[in-house]
Amino acid sequence: MIMAKKIIPNPGALPFSKAIVYDSKYVMELSGQVGLNPETGKLAEGIEEQTKATLENIKDVLKEVSWNLSNIVKVRIFLADMKDYAKVNEIYSKYFTKDYPARVALAVKDLPLGALIEIECTAVGDSA
Repeated sequence: MIMAKKIIPNPGALPFSKAIVYDSKYVMELSGQVGLNPETGKLAEGIEEQTKATLENIKDVLKEVSWNLSNIVKVRIFLADMKDYAKVNEIYSKYFTKDYPARVALAVKDLPLGALIEIECTAVGDSA
């Protein structure tokens, strides 16, 4: 887990913190994940399912070093269409429920494999 973490909360209703100060022995930079099913290699249908699958894929990467979503301090969300922002926030807020990571969300022209969302993040912890 994280050795020390101070959350500077966002006063609004959106699910992200203004900033996070942390002290940790290990930093993991997760490559961008999309909503691929790891068993079939197929992309999930629609923004809601792709968002869920993407976050589940991130959880699976973190599990490889016995970490979880609470280890994440920064999230970068790339959207094919910014109109999906509210739907993504709705699902995202079910995965991150308090002490939200710092976050950015950007609209991009295209994503790999025709994905609607890609998420990359930074996680920290005191063991790996």
